[in-house]
Amino acid sequence: MSATSTTTSAPIHNSTRWVQLGLGIICMASVANLQYGWTLFVLPIQHQWGWSKAEIQIAFSIFILLETWLVPFEGLIVDRIGPRWMVLAGGVATFLAWFVDSRATTLGMLYLGGAIAGFAGGAVYGTCVGNALKWFPDKRGLCGGLTAAGFGAGAAITIAPIRSMIETSGYQHTFLVFAIIYGVIIVVVANFLRAPAAEDLPAVSTIKVAQGTRDVPPQEAVRSPIFWIMYLMFFLVAAGGLMSAAQLAPIAKERGIADATVIIFGFSMPAIVAALTAHNVTNGVGRPLNGWISDHIGRANMMGIAFAIEAVCLAAFGFFGTTPMSFIVTDALVFLFWGDIFSLFAATVGDAFGRQYVTVNYGIMYTAKGVASLLVPLGNVLTQWTGSWHAVYAVGCGMNVAAALLGFFVLKPVIAARLTLPGQSTSAENAYPDEAVPRRRAVGS
Repeated sequence: MSATSTTTSAPIHNSTRWVQLGLGIICMASVANLQYGWTLFVLPIQHQWGWSKAEIQIAFSIFILLETWLVPFEGLIVDRIGPRWMVLAGGVATFLAWFVDSRATTLGMLYLGGAIAGFAGGAVYGTCVGNALKWFPDKRGLCGGLTAAGFGAGAAITIAPIRSMIETSGYQHTFLVFAIIYGVIIVVVANFLRAPAAEDLPAVSTIKVAQGTRDVPPQEAVRSPIFWIMYLMFFLVAAGGLMSAAQLAPIAKERGIADATVIIFGFSMPAIVAALTAHNVTNGVGRPLNGWISDHIGRANMMGIAFAIEAVCLAAFGFFGTTPMSFIVTDALVFLFWGDIFSLFAATVGDAFGRQYVTVNYGIMYTAKGVASLLVPLGNVLTQWTGSWHAVYAVGCGMNVAAALLGFFVLKPVIAARLTLPGQSTSAENAYPDEAVPRRRAVGS
């Protein structure tokens, strides 16, 4: 009898897999500020050295490109040897990245720090998300989202300390201190990570989302139409969010909001700190929340709904986020529905292509974020050309509308035609009709 790649009759060791999930989240939180804390350093670096924002942001683009484009190769290694050593290497690189940034006196050194950070972020991110998808084939949306949330929300608790340290001790000292903190945490936690054994996997009856019938290696996955439909959607949505994340502090400065004081829940704080903290929280909350919903209503349905709402939120932020409170609220809503790309697409890759190669398959999908990062410097160019940020957010809004339409009218029919609920009889030819590939023996078959 044939079975899905996640079938097993053995009982699941819930405590073990939830511990593994927690360890992955800790590691993700410890590399989060390589991306989400970067905006706090842009203006101090510019003030110190006189470089333009566009020149400085090239370091951010290098980070995103390497963080994403190295993940497939890192994933290939992880799927062979397990997660421990790759995450440990990522911890060492996390320290080295911000150490180099703390000593950078030229743009070349700053770009080197961005490159090392890219390796660090990708090594930890791709490995931990892939490991969560392997441990939780029955809850891929939720647990992939929780792991990705560590990257989205993990920066929230340190935004205020980082900004305060930059103001009191300088950005270079701040880079060095947090390089040590993050590096040590990741290196220690990495030693306890492991991939699941066959007996750790849940029974097929617990899986409620349509899935493929076998483990598909990357060279076959990239020949499937469903892969490239998702890749295009991932790119479209990622672009708008990355431009927002990288330019938030400069936008707040230009709108006269950055140094304004707001009172939230009785606490007084600078508006930029409140905005960064709020959007990191909503970024983190949205990933498991939208992933959990997708576990129940289907991935394509959730993508269409979330990306349509994201388009509205981007338009609201771009055109109406001109006061401290409207800036904070609309920015938080943007990231509530942007971060779900990192749970929804990860889960769908696992559903479509199986457990065995999920780290490398999702790693290839994740490169769409790297392609999208190329638009970050173009945001500055477009703003200088038009004289305002409105054009940037209009473009981002249109990209999300296009992704929502693709989700509802292209991806959803493809999933319905190619994937089925586990336990139903589906041939490999029905799942991948364009591939004449013999079915492999699955785990537990």
